Amino acid sequence: MSSRPAAGGGRWVEIGPERTVRWVAGFTDRHGPPSTTPQPYGLLLAAPDGATAELHAPPGAPAGGDLAAFVAAATAPRRIGLLLARKGAVAVGVAAGEELTVSKVDTRYVQGRTAAGGWSQQRFARRRDNQAKAALGDAADLAVRLLLPAAATLAALVCGGDRRAVDTVLADRRLAPLAALRAERLLDVPEPRHAVLVDAIAAARAVRILVREPGV
Repeated sequence: MSSRPAAGGGRWVEIGPERTVRWVAGFTDRHGPPSTTPQPYGLLLAAPDGATAELHAPPGAPAGGDLAAFVAAATAPRRIGLLLARKGAVAVGVAAGEELTVSKVDTRYVQGRTAAGGWSQQRFARRRDNQAKAALGDAADLAVRLLLPAAATLAALVCGGDRRAVDTVLADRRLAPLAALRAERLLDVPEPRHAVLVDAIAAARAVRILVREPGV
């Protein structure tokens, strides 16, 4: 389980979908039996003491009308696409449930920043931009080869890394069917590697919960 402050107050909690019932039981113990209201994102729990918890369904999972339906949908096996991109590195894969069934990682050299000035710095910046564009072009080609053939079977496409890099890759017209499946959630991941791609499966399947304590 992970937790971090939320913009506007409260905190975000991320848990494995199989832990949802246990988490709700703990919330009930702390705040009293909550009312449950279906929402487009999932479920809203409102406790008698004023505490609330927004349960956001994982990408590709139906929101569910009550807690039992929510949990059943969140834990059900789904095929999801993964696209992680940062600067010169990209990782793509298809996960069936918790298993990575297809994957490919590609790294292309992109120069780092320099403190030099004048024309030298401008030439360096142009070279670096060209390298980055070429790397993202290769990333789009990789997504076309590995992800596009599976698009019809995917419940969602979950992306991670640098949002600008991901946006650039998915701007390729060939990837329109994948872009249509893109989940709102953007995973915070380091430079894509195979191990990072494997770890991203759990993050992509997680139930995100926005918790606000009484008076917040």
